[in-house]
Amino acid sequence: MQPASGYLFIEPDDQPTQTSSGIYLPDSAKGDKPQEGKVLAAGDDETTDSGAKKKAPAKKGDKVFYKKWGGNEVKIDNKEYLFVKFEDILAVVS
Repeated sequence: MQPASGYLFIEPDDQPTQTSSGIYLPDSAKGDKPQEGKVLAAGDDETTDSGAKKKAPAKKGDKVFYKKWGGNEVKIDNKEYLFVKFEDILAVVS
């Protein structure tokens, strides 16, 4: 999978289905969407309106934190992934 320029292809981290004490959580109790995940692929550098190049903030294998509602969800083989814009990345944990 090769994302378009200016995008990262991310596998969001799974939300816990069980508490540390062993209680299973129903879907309604899991809380907000995950805001972290693993970069599976990075698109080419983005060209800004002024013609400057904006490099990908992360590379394949990096763990990233992204904006809460950032990204476009896609489902492939019953698994959810995200295409997230470079500008929606908050932090990179290499």
